[in-house]
Amino acid sequence: MQPAHDDLGLVQALRDDGSVDPSTDPQLDDATLQTLFRHMIRLRLIDERMLMRQRQGKVGFYGASTGQEATPIVTALQLQPQDWVFPALREASIMLVRGFPLETWLAQIYGNAADVMKGRQQPMHMAGKAVNQVSWSSCLGPQLPQAVGAAWAAKIKGDHDVVSVAFTGDGATSEPDFHAAMNFAGVYRPPVVIICQNNHWAISVPSSKQTASATFAVKARAYGLPGIRVDGNDVLALWRVLSDACGRARRGEGPTFVEAVTYRIGAHSSSDDPTRYRSEDEVERWRQRDPIARFERYLRSRGLLDDGGRAALEAELTEEILTAIRAVEAHGLPERTSILDDVYAERPWHLEAQAEELLRHPPAPQH
Repeated sequence: MQPAHDDLGLVQALRDDGSVDPSTDPQLDDATLQTLFRHMIRLRLIDERMLMRQRQGKVGFYGASTGQEATPIVTALQLQPQDWVFPALREASIMLVRGFPLETWLAQIYGNAADVMKGRQQPMHMAGKAVNQVSWSSCLGPQLPQAVGAAWAAKIKGDHDVVSVAFTGDGATSEPDFHAAMNFAGVYRPPVVIICQNNHWAISVPSSKQTASATFAVKARAYGLPGIRVDGNDVLALWRVLSDACGRARRGEGPTFVEAVTYRIGAHSSSDDPTRYRSEDEVERWRQRDPIARFERYLRSRGLLDDGGRAALEAELTEEILTAIRAVEAHGLPERTSILDDVYAERPWHLEAQAEELLRHPPAPQH
């Protein structure tokens, strides 16, 4: 889709009062609208609970998506099972929308015996082969050429119905990986969608210190691919832009770069104090454009949500989340010998010897 404005403009559909611009309204059915809202509320409730767990010392690190729920949830509902996702920090929830079990997802944050990655990753680096989602790299940027490469492989193999989606923040557009990915995508035109969640802050560095370009979307012109700038707090505009971008890729029409303009309401992570580098007035201005609140006003105007339904949904999802947390916290640490797994298809004699030696020594007590 080419937006009504050029890529220095902004594609929008939802107005602040809950009404919608008919020229950009994707005209979603009631069931889809309610599914979107459910997933967004669940993500916010998960974030709230896990931040509390981090403060209680139950987990070591957490990065919330508060204020940025719209982009990952809308993206997830554009994908088909065969598609691949290469996320950054705030897109792990795509796995849940695609059917990854919540308990197993949460176990990665704890790094315990229920974690499919056996406790080997830093918290919040979720991945799952079952849903074709690759772990992100803490030194952001490498996921971009990886996604373009996966899309290029699909094109070479003739897997015409496979799309790769890559995510970056505004900060990682300053990395060489961004240039490499965009240039390769422009030249070879693989079925990839690159989404920049411009939340205005790369930890403490504002986007104004990342680029002299008027927007991030305009950078796509230099690489020869479409660049579209969309309101990242507008569920309906995101649906319109991302469904068109994924459709282009799936039809063999090449890559798209999408700048989703949003804002990180909370801290960068549980290790961050944002009051040291930004004003509360700025945060409050963006809080007024909260993607969940804007979408909720629209749903209420459509008669799809009321106070009773909102309370019942939150109660149901809270119980689901607490049940999963209790189940996860009942698991112990991964088996110590699992550190030797996954190196070879069959464990060779010298690793067997190391496993036996390890088991001869009791583990250190847990505190």
